[in-house]
Amino acid sequence: MINFDIDTLKFDEKGLIPAIVVDATTKDVLTLAYMNRESLRISLEKELTCFFSRSRQQLWLKGETSGNYQHIVSVTADCDRDALMVLVNKDGPACHLGTDSCFTNALFESEENHAFTLQGLMKLIEGRKTEKKEGSYTTYLFEKGIDKILKKVGEESTEVIIAGKAGDKAETVYEIADLTYHVMVLMIQMGISLSDIHNELARRHVIDHKVKQEKMGGEQ
Repeated sequence: MINFDIDTLKFDEKGLIPAIVVDATTKDVLTLAYMNRESLRISLEKELTCFFSRSRQQLWLKGETSGNYQHIVSVTADCDRDALMVLVNKDGPACHLGTDSCFTNALFESEENHAFTLQGLMKLIEGRKTEKKEGSYTTYLFEKGIDKILKKVGEESTEVIIAGKAGDKAETVYEIADLTYHVMVLMIQMGISLSDIHNELARRHVIDHKVKQEKMGGEQ
């Protein structure tokens, strides 16, 4: 935990500072809100986002009425200390319209520059299952069913082992990518989300952290 003096931040003439709220898992921008000294203090104490509503001119704890709390992972100031980035784990939609993010109105998308994300790949794979595309290998796997998908996961796992044993980094990366893709197909087939895997790994991290602490305590 890092302690800092709130007064070192630069609030505007109305006593506010913009807070960009980001999903700690997906890194998606959820919303842009404002905090004053009091709402920031509450946010840090409760580890829940609390903002200052410019329209209502009052504090509001996100999720207090909707249940869509935002659990703070970290708060970081920018280089000028006049804006905040707040990483959160969210309990529900960030937007009052019921969407995960307030930023849903696409205005421009480049035809040449594309941002790859695992979430985007999962959506593409899911689309090949729900809206079958002729000639698509992914659709072919879904049509063949779970046995075919599991067989491919097994084959790709073997390829990773062979490449790793050979010490060929480039080939191992290539085969891990193949394995990852086929595992993601399996996930879609079984209704498993990236969040499910993330939460399981996070749970294990907490357990491992506690075990390490206990061992350190015993050694002392």
